[in-house]
Amino acid sequence: MLPKICILAGPTAVGKTEISLALARSLCGEIISADSAQVYKYMDIGTAKLSEDEMQGIRHYMIDEVTPDMDFSVAHFKERAELYIKDIGERGKLPIITGGTGLYINSLLNNLDFTDSICDEKFRKEMKELAVQKGSAYVHSKLEAVDPEAYERIHPNDLRRVIRALEVYKHTGRPISYFQEESRKQPPGYQYAYISLTMDRQKLYERIDHRVDKMIASGLIEEVEGLLKMGYNRELNSMQSLGYKEIADYLHGLITKEEAVRVLKRDTRHYAKRQLTWFRGDKRVNWVHIDIFYRKEVLVENIIRYIAGKIPLI
Repeated sequence: MLPKICILAGPTAVGKTEISLALARSLCGEIISADSAQVYKYMDIGTAKLSEDEMQGIRHYMIDEVTPDMDFSVAHFKERAELYIKDIGERGKLPIITGGTGLYINSLLNNLDFTDSICDEKFRKEMKELAVQKGSAYVHSKLEAVDPEAYERIHPNDLRRVIRALEVYKHTGRPISYFQEESRKQPPGYQYAYISLTMDRQKLYERIDHRVDKMIASGLIEEVEGLLKMGYNRELNSMQSLGYKEIADYLHGLITKEEAVRVLKRDTRHYAKRQLTWFRGDKRVNWVHIDIFYRKEVLVENIIRYIAGKIPLI
């Protein structure tokens, strides 16, 4: 029998963390983070990591896996997450994959394709140098003609993934989205229930703005300042994460604090929109609209019934 997993996805600030904790308590689960920024140590406030107390005794994985100067790819996530899934399942608990990085989630449900073996270091170096000369947005713009889907999905600041998509097209003549779609046709190696949370768009945007204000009040600026003093420069992939790039620009005197906060709110709203687009493109997702439930307990009960209908919980 295939191992069982539950996936709880959705855009940033929609409320995944609170619901995942409730599910873990009810289903004897442990949580694996599918967040591409939470894997980095010392990046806590801007990634909305839970404190040990906030975890409520529930074990969490894929958090603080590497230092900010280390590259962490989807292949790294898949390799480590699969080991955690195996360990959790063997102890009779339910692995609950929670996060908004769709590529990480897909790596568990989709079979990795042959493009993983493509490695053109010369091309990667050329693209990185081009980004230094003309900016990441210029390199990102090259995707529009060859892979419009990836162009819309990948943020211009996510230079590693932008270059990867260009690299795959260069060597295969096909967009990376084609291979990702092909990999979906292979049956996954898990029994799974895949849920994505959503809510009224305007309400979500208000929650995002509030979250950014709370992060600033909680010390995000000081956190980024500390990272820079530790030698983690703003060109690192980790420092391109939402919240870190904008605040680093402020600390380097490139923009005002007010502008950094405004840009962070705007870019986070744009990111949430892209996340929703990503998950809507996956027919395996069962959507749960938070706004139609008058109490959190009713929402959780509804999700548990769906999970029980997809995978055996006993």
